[in-house]
Amino acid sequence: MSKVQWFAILGLIGLAATAPATQAQSRQFRQARPYIGFAYPAGGQQGTTFQVKLGGQAMDDITGVIVSGSGVSARLVEYQRKLNPQDMQLLAQQLADLRKTRSKAAKKRSSGTPASSGDEMMMTAAATTGKSSAEATDEATQKLMERIQTRMREYVLRPASVSLASLAYVEVTIAPDAAPGEREIRLVTLRGGASNPLVFYVGQLPEHSRKPMSTAPIQILGKEELARRKRPADEVEVRITIPCTVNGQIASGEVNRYRFAAHKGQRVVISTLGRQLIPYIADAVPGWFQPVLALYDAEGKEIAYDDDYRFKPDPVLMYRIPKDGEYVFTIIDSIYRGREDFVYRVTIGELPFITSIFPLGGRVGESHSIKMTGVNLENAELQPPAKDAAAGIQEIAANKQGFISNRVPFALDTLPEIFEKEPNNTPAHAQKVTLPVIINGRIDKEDDWDVYQFTGKAGDTIVAEVYARRLDSPVDSVLKLTNAAGKLLAFNDDREDLGAGINTHHADSYFMTKLPADGTYYVHIGDTARKGGEEYGYRLRISAPRPDFELRVVASSTSVRQYNNTGFTVYAMRKDGFDGPIKVDLKDPPAGFKVEPVFLSGKQNIGRLGFTANTASREPINITVIGSAKIGDKKITHDAVAAEDKMQAFLWRHLVPAQDLKVLVFDPSYQPPAKREPREVSAALLAEAKIKAAELQAKGQKFSKKQVADRIRQIRYLFDEGLITDDFFGEKTAECEAAQ
Repeated sequence: MSKVQWFAILGLIGLAATAPATQAQSRQFRQARPYIGFAYPAGGQQGTTFQVKLGGQAMDDITGVIVSGSGVSARLVEYQRKLNPQDMQLLAQQLADLRKTRSKAAKKRSSGTPASSGDEMMMTAAATTGKSSAEATDEATQKLMERIQTRMREYVLRPASVSLASLAYVEVTIAPDAAPGEREIRLVTLRGGASNPLVFYVGQLPEHSRKPMSTAPIQILGKEELARRKRPADEVEVRITIPCTVNGQIASGEVNRYRFAAHKGQRVVISTLGRQLIPYIADAVPGWFQPVLALYDAEGKEIAYDDDYRFKPDPVLMYRIPKDGEYVFTIIDSIYRGREDFVYRVTIGELPFITSIFPLGGRVGESHSIKMTGVNLENAELQPPAKDAAAGIQEIAANKQGFISNRVPFALDTLPEIFEKEPNNTPAHAQKVTLPVIINGRIDKEDDWDVYQFTGKAGDTIVAEVYARRLDSPVDSVLKLTNAAGKLLAFNDDREDLGAGINTHHADSYFMTKLPADGTYYVHIGDTARKGGEEYGYRLRISAPRPDFELRVVASSTSVRQYNNTGFTVYAMRKDGFDGPIKVDLKDPPAGFKVEPVFLSGKQNIGRLGFTANTASREPINITVIGSAKIGDKKITHDAVAAEDKMQAFLWRHLVPAQDLKVLVFDPSYQPPAKREPREVSAALLAEAKIKAAELQAKGQKFSKKQVADRIRQIRYLFDEGLITDDFFGEKTAECEAAQ
């Protein structure tokens, strides 16, 4: 028996063992929501076109790529689903057949006999290249063999993460005038709809991207070194010209090095995006990629180091260059983990960077005088929020000669605002305030306390709330309320905030309490670690309760069959003791959507909003969930924020906001045009297939219609990807059909 025949029999025998599992996978993923675990590179420069590699699962039948905002377009170039051992058997047989065919053709040419090929792929190559049939066929055969060899070489039987192993290659074009900053990228599949979003950046500087990583194999305890990739020397260290942005992926045990020239006196900023690109890696500890930066001089001496930026895991290194020369910065994972989703973007140069602003917010509708501190901010202009900006947290940045700095949060509110006045460290020197009020203050030195005095009446309910960590301040606040005699009436250190997104340290304080008697009261605010400084700003609200709510909707996308129903999970975050019912509905639902509003009672914070969609769409559409409630004599309405329910390190869960809420309504009867149309199977191939099938049946090997259909689907995947020829597809399909 030849090797080729042996592979054929192995493939058919594999039906019995693998088809049920493959079928189950097919049923599970056919309409499953597509998932992308990484995008690399996670951004690009304005005015460029480049390729992005996305790894995930349930991505079959990709129909589009979405990048939020304007000025960025993307299209699918190639999709490579995760191969299994049966795929590898088929590819090995196809490769052997191609080698055999090419060998026969070479012999015919050497003997003067005209070469011929009935394969449509080869005939197309001859027609489009203008070369002779023999030359074009040989060239097309060589290219196909190289593609197959590449796919087989990159095959990993046991990937480190199966959920990253299917790959999509996307071409992204960013317009020269596209607004810089954070976007979201998603894939769209025929019936699964839009995937989860991943952060994707539009940058302003030249970019350098290392070669994308191949799928990382799983690590075996005690043999971890076998999972490390072998890199050529020119991939260990890369020479760059600053300013620029570099993109990379950290593999297990890996150090990435970048060499650059710098001049004396330059204040170089090296800022990292890592955890901010992929907030949580569910099977990692501490739950995200933890980048570490180090800077070395020309002699290899470490001169600067950073492993975080205040309370954020992504480091920012700021260093004044002492002399002209070459320098090297390195990036690693703190405990030398790594795989494809350990993606980073590092921006380096003498660039503007804001380290703090003051005040951290202001009143809605008023102009704001904001002082910023940081590095390389000479002649930079801070761009405040628009005058018509609504209450809430806005993002602002500095503009220096057209380059936009890092963005920092700025809170807007409707209450009266004042500034802290020192000295106010003790009740004896407390700053008198009139409620309601928001105080903009600082813990301006170590072990500093700020004390505020107000007059209250018995039975009054008072709320004190700190906004600091939510506004990127390093303050880890502690808050207490005392009476005139110094008796402690209320105390709080940290309060969990379900709307905190990717922030894992809920460091802002809050209490709501009822005053026991008429008299004078004091609110004290300090830092838990007894630290302080210019950047330790805060906003302190002291007021009567302002009952309110926010909504989060999970997940940020879904798909539904036409005329069927689906829904979203809705989370209510109640504020200042609000316990009234909340009506949840769709805002201006698209045509064909029917929804029954759901009511969250005063004790209910999680609900399910369902709807029916009767109008099919080829692309996902944006919808908005809205919540309304009567608070006092006013009707309050809020748009819900789309979110992803993310798990951190096997246990903790976070609602990570997304920019859009997307729904795909699909027509199950719609079948897209075939990617390739195979020729009919020749009578000779069919006869040979029947003989092989009969031999297997004589040995007791029989297959159900479902098993055969699934096997044919598997072969079709390889055909649509262009990895097998028409003849091979026809032969294998005929073998399967004859095996029933």
